[in-house]
Amino acid sequence: MAAQSKVAPLPPWGYAIAGSAGAVWANALVYPLDIVKTKLQVQVKRKPGDTTSDEDHYKDTGDAIAKIMKQEGVAGLYQGMASSLAGVGSTNFAFFYWFTMVRTLYASYQKTPGPPGTAAELSMGAVAGALAQLFTLPVAVITTRQQTQSKGERKGFFDTGREVIASEDGWTGLWRGLKASLVLVVNPSITYGAYERLRTLLFPNVVVLKPWQAFLLGAMSKSLATIATQPLIVAKVGLQSKPPPARNGKPFKSFLEVMAFIIEHEGVLGLFKGIVPQISKGILVQGILMMTKERVELAFILLFRYVRKLRDEQLKKAAAFAAEKAKEAAPALLKA
Repeated sequence: MAAQSKVAPLPPWGYAIAGSAGAVWANALVYPLDIVKTKLQVQVKRKPGDTTSDEDHYKDTGDAIAKIMKQEGVAGLYQGMASSLAGVGSTNFAFFYWFTMVRTLYASYQKTPGPPGTAAELSMGAVAGALAQLFTLPVAVITTRQQTQSKGERKGFFDTGREVIASEDGWTGLWRGLKASLVLVVNPSITYGAYERLRTLLFPNVVVLKPWQAFLLGAMSKSLATIATQPLIVAKVGLQSKPPPARNGKPFKSFLEVMAFIIEHEGVLGLFKGIVPQISKGILVQGILMMTKERVELAFILLFRYVRKLRDEQLKKAAAFAAEKAKEAAPALLKA
């Protein structure tokens, strides 16, 4: 993005549309992994004597996919997909819009030319992520609740939203996990900060990345971010989902409370449950997202150039026409 902006900068909404389109496309392709990682992250580890049915407990990614398909068919792997993609699209639109705005503001005050440093990249990503979360968290809360509903409890987007409002803290329940989400802005901050730094290191002076280059950078940066923030990701999912049976319907109040509950019942490794599908999904999604985003940005840049060219041609024609009319009118003016 930084390199391309030197050639033909796009308005913030151009980068926002490119990022949103890439995110929706990528998440649609790997959505079953999203369902699996969510279910793995909210389930509580079974203890000796636990009467939970084997059908309701997932050992790993493959086991989860097999049991979901057995119980609910292929449709079970796409539960809540519409609201999830709406959330992904809106979150990424907001993130890339604010990220571009923050970068532009930073560049206007930057005293020395050149790309921002690592600390600046991380800070700008964190600010953009925080602003995006404030606007789009309710969609994420409803989506997480839909993904963890059993087949008999399944409801639509708006009905699920009303259930959250009625059963928890009123309208503020739609922002459940906001503190954890704000802490988790370090994830996109690390992701896009690492992306820009890795791009500078691995592909210096490359203005337009090839698809495989964008995919590689996206996958590498997302892997680093996921490993660093997985405990917080698990805690956020726990906050937004239906409380486990051991809580007797009492929702968690903070992500620290979720983490304490997980450590008590499952040990420290419980904070990393679901990391395999989380990283698998993250690598594929971020790789496809950045690959698509780079292509869409390039398409917008070419479109903008074409529009500018047409506009310039129209202005030249208008100027020539005005000059010709003025030339024709000159003799009459002189006689007068």
